[in-house]
Amino acid sequence: MANKHTLFARRAKRSRYRLRQRGQGRPRLSVFRSSKHIYAQVIDDAAGRTLVAASSRDRQLQGRVDKGSDCEAAKTVGQLVAERALAAGVSEVVFDRGGYRFHGRVRALAEAAREGGLKF
Repeated sequence: MANKHTLFARRAKRSRYRLRQRGQGRPRLSVFRSSKHIYAQVIDDAAGRTLVAASSRDRQLQGRVDKGSDCEAAKTVGQLVAERALAAGVSEVVFDRGGYRFHGRVRALAEAAREGGLKF
């Protein structure tokens, strides 16, 4: 019987495989959520480097975010990552939810990034 970590890794691997098939070389907006914070990165897999990053621990968000583990913080991080990506010249990405369900904080971050101008 597989434990929850191997099942999570399997879901993440399956998700990233599908993104590579359908992504057509676009950068990937990857999400990581911990119990206290949420993190987002725009990654160029062809070059193997991170183009843009934002998190609920960012210094720019210190006054605006009370708690990093709620949907409000995820929305703020989504807006910030979209703003930074557009400034870096990235307008189209593929959304990598990892092994997480598209629900709650992950969904709030994605919708805020869409509202911020990212297309995926």
